[in-house]
Amino acid sequence: MPHGPGIHFIEPTIPLYVFEAPEPGPCALIQAGIHGDEVAGVHALQELLEAGIRPTHGRLLICPVMNPRACRARERAAPEGLDLNRCFPGDAEAEAWETRLARKFMDLVEDERPALMATLHESHKRYDPGADRPTFGQTLVYGVEPMPKIVARTVERLNRRFDAADEHWAAQYFPVATSSTEVIVDAVGCVGICVETWMGFEERHRIEMQKGVVELLLDEVGVRKL
Repeated sequence: MPHGPGIHFIEPTIPLYVFEAPEPGPCALIQAGIHGDEVAGVHALQELLEAGIRPTHGRLLICPVMNPRACRARERAAPEGLDLNRCFPGDAEAEAWETRLARKFMDLVEDERPALMATLHESHKRYDPGADRPTFGQTLVYGVEPMPKIVARTVERLNRRFDAADEHWAAQYFPVATSSTEVIVDAVGCVGICVETWMGFEERHRIEMQKGVVELLLDEVGVRKL
């Protein structure tokens, strides 16, 4: 069943913040830090929590540090660990910590059935649609066609807010069947978005961008009216 308002713990060092609005509405789940070397999203969610972010409608769930072992190491995965983003849907009986954690997070998602699940990432390379290999920086990545309308609307608003030539955002269709987002979308039918900022920007700027994306996504899905 859905979690009540307050702070819950998926694991001892993985807090989940649950907020309920006075008005009915959808549920949004935002998480960061699934890769430990992608720090801007972690700081962005922590700063939004410190600033008192709250839903105006429905429910808002925030998991600011999904993979604390990797974050402490500042590596994509924890030393000798697995890539958590490739461990879904997980297995509660598995030997690997990441695989058990993925199952706990899937249980959360299946209980909450959010309308939006967004995960905050970063990329070493800026998006280039003509590149031989996929690049991701400054994109909202989705994996189910047709593109969810919220993606196009949010990209348009991002490019009005961050309007320098090198700040341009784009939508990118890039399905990865083994990623947490795709598995969650398949399981509950929600909109799933990977937010990718480009690491070529200073960390402070990336944090502000991640905060801006979260605010706009919550507005577009109807959880927090700006």
